Amino acid sequence: MTADEFRAIALSLPEAVEIGHMGHPDFRVRKKIFATLGYPDDDHGMVKLMPDQQQLFIEKQPKVFSRSKGKWGLGGSTHVYLPAANAKVLREALILAWRLVAPAAVAATL
Repeated sequence: MTADEFRAIALSLPEAVEIGHMGHPDFRVRKKIFATLGYPDDDHGMVKLMPDQQQLFIEKQPKVFSRSKGKWGLGGSTHVYLPAANAKVLREALILAWRLVAPAAVAATL
């Protein structure tokens, strides 16, 4: 998985847009962030999940998913190691992250 592939999947979701934030790209729906790229380095992305969802992804693919440090990680911020990720699982994680912030009417379109 590359950053461009991550970006393409994120932007394929309804009303998703890319905006820069704190020196790296983030992906939003209606101004709410659901994913980012380039943090902590260029080999990583991040998806915002619920803690129970995060745990399932980490258990399923520990070489791909890991908890972000500190309170962000405890709240569901999940790092994605792009070189080890595959499109199917990443798309699943991005859709879950997107659904958590998308308004109900928008979420119903997917």
